[in-house]
Amino acid sequence: MTGNPLIKVLSDPKVMAGFDEADWDQVIRMARASGLLSTLNTLACQVPDTAQPPARIMAHLAAAGTVARQHHAQTRWEVEGIHELLLRAGIPVVVLKGAAYVMAGLEAAQGRLFGDLDILVPRGALADAERILDRAGWQQENKSRYDDRYYRRWMHEVPPRRHHSRGTVIDMHHSILPLTARHRPDVKDLWAEARTIDGFEDLYVLAPEDMLLHSASHLFLNGEFERGLRDLYDFVRLGRQFGQDPTFWTRVATRAAQLDLTDPLHDATRYANRILGAGFPASGAVAKRTRPFMDTLFERGLQPNHRLAHDRWTAWALFCLYVRGHYLRMPFRLLLPHLLYKATLGKFSEIKAVEQEQATLRAFKDFLVK
Repeated sequence: MTGNPLIKVLSDPKVMAGFDEADWDQVIRMARASGLLSTLNTLACQVPDTAQPPARIMAHLAAAGTVARQHHAQTRWEVEGIHELLLRAGIPVVVLKGAAYVMAGLEAAQGRLFGDLDILVPRGALADAERILDRAGWQQENKSRYDDRYYRRWMHEVPPRRHHSRGTVIDMHHSILPLTARHRPDVKDLWAEARTIDGFEDLYVLAPEDMLLHSASHLFLNGEFERGLRDLYDFVRLGRQFGQDPTFWTRVATRAAQLDLTDPLHDATRYANRILGAGFPASGAVAKRTRPFMDTLFERGLQPNHRLAHDRWTAWALFCLYVRGHYLRMPFRLLLPHLLYKATLGKFSEIKAVEQEQATLRAFKDFLVK
């Protein structure tokens, strides 16, 4: 197990008892950068009094815990509002990721912060759902015609929408992985096993097995690791809670084969065990294979998102994982033109869009002055 102090805390919170001021300085810096500061508060509150941090540190963590509770209350309010809007049109909704943990009251929600509300709706209902959200003030963020076409033709979601007054962002999905991805779970199977959220009609979360698999696939079939450690800890907390059922891991393995998600499940269990000491059962060819190169990449990419946790090879590892993620999400014949566009013409289009927006604002200000 790594010597990183934040990872030590996530693996065994009782180690807090041996931390000095320098340790806490590092842990708090790394936890904040990794989106885990309020989670750290949750862990500090759960350990015995003799292992808790000093009062000054606890006060700092408690403030982060207050932010998380307010964030969860706002999340529940937003989800209920979105559900009410779409229910009128007969559109069912599955809540995904962090918002799902909150709505289902899972242990993984404790101290969990997240930027967007992720929901899943039937693909055939996307157009109606977009119109309804537009009328309710949720405006599409991405104005680029290229990006809009890219999302709608290849991706598993439509462009994000931000509420014009509250700033909340919705990511509306019709599947959990891109249409071009190498792994292609059938979304109908996910809907078939989705679980109703108590007290709501046509509002769901994924089944426990599917929720764990979505957590694994989101992390290990993606190329973005800014919050990789937080996402890996999500997987650990979900696995520990659901794994209290002795048949759970057998069911997960069967479900992963059905949904074509065996590889990300094996990756997630491998690195949850190697990095966070999760102790999850692992089986199959992927789990038994020695993978020194991938271990080097992931064990660097899944460190806290702070320079204190990085070495000279971290940037290289993150770049390799970024390329790998794109390779898994899109075939090379589509990936190369896309990356070339984003690196050249796409940059020019973004600059022109910003300049146009600034010119519009200046004209509006001039009009007000006159």
